[in-house]
Amino acid sequence: MQQNPGDKASEVDADLTEAIGQVDSWVDGAVKLLPNFAVALVVLIVFYGIGALLKFLIRRHLKRRDRSNLGDVLGGLVKWGVTLVGLLLAATIVMPSLKPGDLIAGLGVGSVAIGFAFKDILQNWLAGLLILIRQPFEVGDQIQVSDYEGTVKRIETRATVINTYDGQRVMIPNSDIYTNAILVKTARAFRRSDYEIGIGYSDNISEACDVILQTLRGIDGIEKKPAPEALPWELDASWVTIRARWWTNSRQTDVTHVRARVIEAVKEALDEAGIDMPFETQVHLFHDQTDESDGQRGVQREGWPAGKRTTDQSTRNS
Repeated sequence: MQQNPGDKASEVDADLTEAIGQVDSWVDGAVKLLPNFAVALVVLIVFYGIGALLKFLIRRHLKRRDRSNLGDVLGGLVKWGVTLVGLLLAATIVMPSLKPGDLIAGLGVGSVAIGFAFKDILQNWLAGLLILIRQPFEVGDQIQVSDYEGTVKRIETRATVINTYDGQRVMIPNSDIYTNAILVKTARAFRRSDYEIGIGYSDNISEACDVILQTLRGIDGIEKKPAPEALPWELDASWVTIRARWWTNSRQTDVTHVRARVIEAVKEALDEAGIDMPFETQVHLFHDQTDESDGQRGVQREGWPAGKRTTDQSTRNS
């Protein structure tokens, strides 16, 4: 049965009227909620301002205590925490039917999902916060983490930035630093270094130790207390080992330059005192296996060709 075109036009007009009525209801609802939106916006701005003020106060307080990095992290945490509370209150003002308990429950479920999605980021952030609170090292300290060594430039929420001694920059995740062993080389004012020196077996050990010790005492950069030492250490194959030990400023540049001066000065002092610094000696034995008597103990000659005496003796034995 063919439908009348007039009926189709009536259906379209009815649908259009219904859509316009729905839009009108939305507009009426939005107009009624305009005061709520205004109040919610004011509440959000107020809470954001309170968070910003608290961040400023926290940063200023911790900066006075030389904890500016911790102030940045804690200040940011407090600021956005307060802002989040203001956002929740604003949402309840705009939608009065929305209960705070429902928001908190939804936020809890959402935080679990966010935690799984951003596990590494949150782990590094928490590790960075713990590092800043416990302070195993500070900005400016020289540390070694795994294969990286250098000066701590700054501690961020995700990573710790280290400037290596050769001018490179390394960003190490905070979770790696917090869970691994760290060597803080500037934790104390002074650091001990040592160097092993070999002298000949025919030289006097006490005299050599005195020469080395007097040399160490005269080198600029070596601390008087604790005093330097020169100790007989080992009896090696080609020389007697004396270990020189001294203390310097713990900064790497001082350690490196003082070590270079020690090596140069000790070498010159031992040469002037006539104390031998022998080279490594090695002896190589080669076994000549071309003799007819090879393998006959008491007859074969290790490393030497068969001589006349050996040949005559072999003839007599036969």
